[in-house]
Amino acid sequence: MAADRLDFIADRTDRPDRFATDRDPALPTVADALEVASLQAGIPEVLAGSLDVPVRWVHVSDSERVAALLDGGELLLTTGAGWPGAADALARLVDELADAGLAGVVLELGTRFAVVPPPLVAACRARDLALVTLDREVKFVAVTEEVHRRIIAGQVEALQERQRLHELFTGLSLRGAPVEVVVRETARALRAPVVLEDLAHEVVVADPFDLAEAEVLAGWAGRSRRLPPEWTRVPVAARGTRWGELIALPGPPHPAGPATVLEQAATALALSRLADGEGAWARLRAEGLIAALLGERYVTVADVEARLEASGFPVHGRALHVAVSASAPAPAPAPARDDLHTTRRSAHGSGQIVRDSSQAVQIVADPNTPSTGEARTLTAEVGSERILLLSLPAGSRLPEPFLDMIGSGAVSDPAATTEELLAAIPVVRRLARQAAPGSVLRVADRPLARLAAELSGDHRLQEHSARLLAPLIRHDDATDGDLLRVLRAVVAHPGNRTAAASASHLSRSVFYQRLTLIADLLGADLDDGETLSALHLALLAHGR
Repeated sequence: MAADRLDFIADRTDRPDRFATDRDPALPTVADALEVASLQAGIPEVLAGSLDVPVRWVHVSDSERVAALLDGGELLLTTGAGWPGAADALARLVDELADAGLAGVVLELGTRFAVVPPPLVAACRARDLALVTLDREVKFVAVTEEVHRRIIAGQVEALQERQRLHELFTGLSLRGAPVEVVVRETARALRAPVVLEDLAHEVVVADPFDLAEAEVLAGWAGRSRRLPPEWTRVPVAARGTRWGELIALPGPPHPAGPATVLEQAATALALSRLADGEGAWARLRAEGLIAALLGERYVTVADVEARLEASGFPVHGRALHVAVSASAPAPAPAPARDDLHTTRRSAHGSGQIVRDSSQAVQIVADPNTPSTGEARTLTAEVGSERILLLSLPAGSRLPEPFLDMIGSGAVSDPAATTEELLAAIPVVRRLARQAAPGSVLRVADRPLARLAAELSGDHRLQEHSARLLAPLIRHDDATDGDLLRVLRAVVAHPGNRTAAASASHLSRSVFYQRLTLIADLLGADLDDGETLSALHLALLAHGR
């Protein structure tokens, strides 16, 4: 045996403590270890076993009792000088090594075995233990140094990354960063999709990283309940209360490991949850979804559907409504759990209960309303508007208490698809601006308003509005006048000048003076139906 060969039989190799995880990403694998120059010089040949096993340390020994000296995760370098030759003894040795958690065996041929014994190969294959042979003599001390250098470098990188993560998430917590920012930074750190879900496996916030939302969130609740082994998940909890889980889908290896990243992020999320109080996640979920719909922050309709379904708002085979209120009523007291936003029929048939997922608003439907099974709502405040989404089983009637929630505003017809729901949102928002205090307008009853909303992006409609209304706009701007308001009252009450004057809050004489001035400025006959329709469309396109 060469003089630089180190053979330790009676002594254990000094090695770091056993790691807490089965697969520490900071550790090189057997395949990584085989890439070092000193081993490549021996012309390694893989005969059995998996190479995707982490190497925690390198051990050098020719003893057949080496299994008793192992802690698990070692790569064994040996010439097999003290190994038995009988098939049953070799099989027993392999079983002992595998039971000890050995990462793999590198056997140098020529000292004990000229060729590798077939029973040894068979036993390693049976236990899926990596067996690599070397045709040339190598310096085991050089192999040990190179592999240990990789191990230590990986550990240093992992420590540095843990420190960076600690500083990152501590800084986010101290700044009171929103939940979505914490989730986004977690996804960026892992370079993989990250999802925050509540106890009902409904998504609160998700960052798909570089994947489509539909790919990440499709069938989310069912997939999450099955606990896919390739997912990494940690609880979000504090003070004995658990609110949900933070989940990372598979991604590239991370120096500190995905569990470490998620644990740091989960701590920041738990602190945020304590600070925000009950109902915070439900409000966040609703506000995020509705903001995405209003701002068209999605790539495909499939992404929207997956995000809504994963958040507990079913869209397939449902009757979907959108309502917009300009004056939201005060929310009811929050329930004990903010994740309860399911509508269930009372056991006594007394009606339907809807818990709003963002405001914990409770609705009790008319007992005469047909049973609708479960209903889900999403609500968010957007500026001066309150946006409400409602999902009912197909064929269900819109509950009157839902209309009471709106106060003043507008509500859509039932949409059977997500595309129809998305198309209805701008129509309802525009129509809600025309609603009188205390009234709720239905899109089905306002075909001209629907047309104006659907054509709102067409420059020809905008040019039509600007051309017809320009004289009135210039007059109102110059005199702080009210001609546009009077014209709106006229088109809202065609053929009823008394009602139009009342809606304008003007006396009849002043009202008729305004009408004469409007007709003169426009050069139009306000009693002509076509002219009035054109002016009505122009006003709808102009807005308030």
